[in-house]
Amino acid sequence: MTRILITGAGGLVGRALLATLAGHEVIATDHRPIDDLPDGMRFETLDVTGGDPARVIAATRPEVIIHLASIVTPPKGATREFAYKVDVTGTENVVQAALANGVRRLVVTSSGAAYGYHADNPVPLVESDPVRGNPEFAYSWHKRLVEERLGDIRQKHPELEQVVLRVGTVLGPGSENQITNLFRKPRLLALFGAESPFVFIWTDDLARILARAATDGPPGIFNVAGDGALGVSDLARIMEKPVLRLPAAALQAALAVAKPLGMSRYGPEQVRFLQYRPVLDNAALKSTFGYTPLKSSEEVFRMWWDAAA
Repeated sequence: MTRILITGAGGLVGRALLATLAGHEVIATDHRPIDDLPDGMRFETLDVTGGDPARVIAATRPEVIIHLASIVTPPKGATREFAYKVDVTGTENVVQAALANGVRRLVVTSSGAAYGYHADNPVPLVESDPVRGNPEFAYSWHKRLVEERLGDIRQKHPELEQVVLRVGTVLGPGSENQITNLFRKPRLLALFGAESPFVFIWTDDLARILARAATDGPPGIFNVAGDGALGVSDLARIMEKPVLRLPAAALQAALAVAKPLGMSRYGPEQVRFLQYRPVLDNAALKSTFGYTPLKSSEEVFRMWWDAAA
């Protein structure tokens, strides 16, 4: 039995994870209460942006922390400063509390977005490729900053084992976020010459990966995605939707006008998101970490779409 503390346990991934951790002593934390915790698990209120991590981690003394708390889809009205407080400051608070209280292992969900959206990104990306999250994308930039800080901590505090998971797009029943919003449009948007490939991971696969990372898995950095990738043409075929293809320059110009007028939440930087999506190689996940996802990217997407349609 391992004593495991989870931040952000009330989210979609956290709830799937809780179901996989029977037999361990689990402290589920979030900034608001979690209903229907599995038997034997306890809840603690924990807002990562303040003093809660130091207080709760000192009181509970976990052996392992799984740090899920992050802003993937900003709530309405949320500022970039708020996202930074959760993503970057919150992670620092958790790390410092872990170091102060002798935590043995820290598991952090990073993202494939940490690699950034760049024309010269290798396809596919492997874990040794540089993390170059773009400043214009808050989530990508914050994940880069977090990973750079975790790298510093590995050098200075090797006693704190780390498992860093660079996760692709997570889909499961009920998944709704900025990316799934794109799939719900009457037509899929694409750029001439860019298929905008997506890699997906099933929520249950990610939960099992996190459980292994917290218990008998090896430390290290691992890309997390199902086999294969789906471009816009593949997605459109599965959903039986048309594709609207535009020149990159035309879309940039349109978004440069639409965002200041409140007609779009996205600015011209969104074009890079469509042009240079990171494709993750999952070979190390399978060979070194020891887990082969049960569902491929296509199987994950079809399952989500069948439930959502």
